[in-house]
Amino acid sequence: MATHPLEEILHPRAIAVVGASDSGGRGSGFFAPLIELGYEGQLYPVNPKYTEVMGIKAYPSVKDIPGVVDYVISSVPASQVLSMMADCAEKGVKAVHLYTARFSETGRKEAADLEMEILNQAKKAGIRLIGPNCMGLYYPGERISFSEGMPRESGPVGLASQSGSAIHEIVDLAVQRGLYFSKAISYGNAIDFNESDYLEYFAQDPNTEMVLMYIEGVRDGKRFYDALHHTTASKPVIIVKGGRGQSGTRATASHTASLAGSMDIWETVVRQAGAVSVRHPGELIDVAAAFHFLPPIIGRKVGVAGGAGGSSVLAADLCEEAGLDVIPLPMEIREEMKAQGSPIWDWIGNPADMSIRIDRSWDVGDMLKIMAGNPNFDLLITFIRGHFHGDHGKVSAETFLKQYRLNELGNKPLLAVMEEHRLGGNGDDEQAWVQELMEEVKVGLMAAGVPFYPNIEQAAEAGSKLIDYYQRRESR
Repeated sequence: MATHPLEEILHPRAIAVVGASDSGGRGSGFFAPLIELGYEGQLYPVNPKYTEVMGIKAYPSVKDIPGVVDYVISSVPASQVLSMMADCAEKGVKAVHLYTARFSETGRKEAADLEMEILNQAKKAGIRLIGPNCMGLYYPGERISFSEGMPRESGPVGLASQSGSAIHEIVDLAVQRGLYFSKAISYGNAIDFNESDYLEYFAQDPNTEMVLMYIEGVRDGKRFYDALHHTTASKPVIIVKGGRGQSGTRATASHTASLAGSMDIWETVVRQAGAVSVRHPGELIDVAAAFHFLPPIIGRKVGVAGGAGGSSVLAADLCEEAGLDVIPLPMEIREEMKAQGSPIWDWIGNPADMSIRIDRSWDVGDMLKIMAGNPNFDLLITFIRGHFHGDHGKVSAETFLKQYRLNELGNKPLLAVMEEHRLGGNGDDEQAWVQELMEEVKVGLMAAGVPFYPNIEQAAEAGSKLIDYYQRRESR
């Protein structure tokens, strides 16, 4: 199989940051993360104003660097890019990431013309471009990052984002839910590599099992559809579309010079290609968490346990509105509950309202276990509830989670709803303890392979979108 052009430039032996400085500006912002993450190749700061940057010898220009340079990060003004590109051509650079902005996204003809001149110059020199107007590459496996504080840990998620701010938000949200990245690429105006290139790359990347995208506009609709259809045959692709309404469409033009088309057409294309469409980065991570932790699910029959009173009624409504099937509690479950001596065997339903328990002999974990063993249910959802009255320091995350019997549910997929938890007092110590405990509970859920959500609506939507994908994939 032919090597994708991106593969050839994502393993640089040496990186030069043009515009690097100690001043705390963006040049420093690109140089410092490479040091922090521990990039193992050669690092060259380029800035005629300095003899060294962060203790590393600096050079006046790229062509003055004595060693090989494969990859250049540019944070110089737009007016200086052509000169820098000439130096890169002389040096034999393979790729340039142009953080530099104020090109076609400004709407000015002279800026757009300059952008095209840069592209033509790059093509003549055999240099590939990421950007301009973008944050570039985060590749933890190669210890490459565009911001400080990015995780060192790699994972199975690939991300291509037209927006630099969106890529920061998505990575931050993902890490909180136990998701880590193979590569994440912000690509901005995309005058060379575009969304189709990144999608095609992730499709063949063995380290990427799921693809996330933030897109404002598409350069070549047919090529993108073909790439999307090909990728979704083996990997989920989840997409946020920026510029869905009139005001959003206007905003995309000034952000990355993209033209947004009809949302009806977009939704149809995405669905026909087998991808998953979401509305915002938060929902993107909700759905990604479901794909990451859960196995493929084809059926829509859901069992819900752990709610109380009105929350159980609303859970049924929200699950059905999301496209899940809240089936009546099967008779064989009632018979099993009766045989086990449960006094509510003929009373409880689905969702299972645990507030009707006569005593504590039958708990949410018992209900989940019996639902998990029943073939009528394809998916389970449980409420993670805690009422802490004077329990400060007496309950651990491990003992708290035991009531849910997570290790006794077999392979039945489970989503957890993490509700706000009542405190036993109003003191700061009590508040801090419960918050810390719930963070530990989240870690325990992730270790058990259970994605968690702040409410039943988000959990149900994520589960339904996962099922949509696998149903469409199976029907191909």
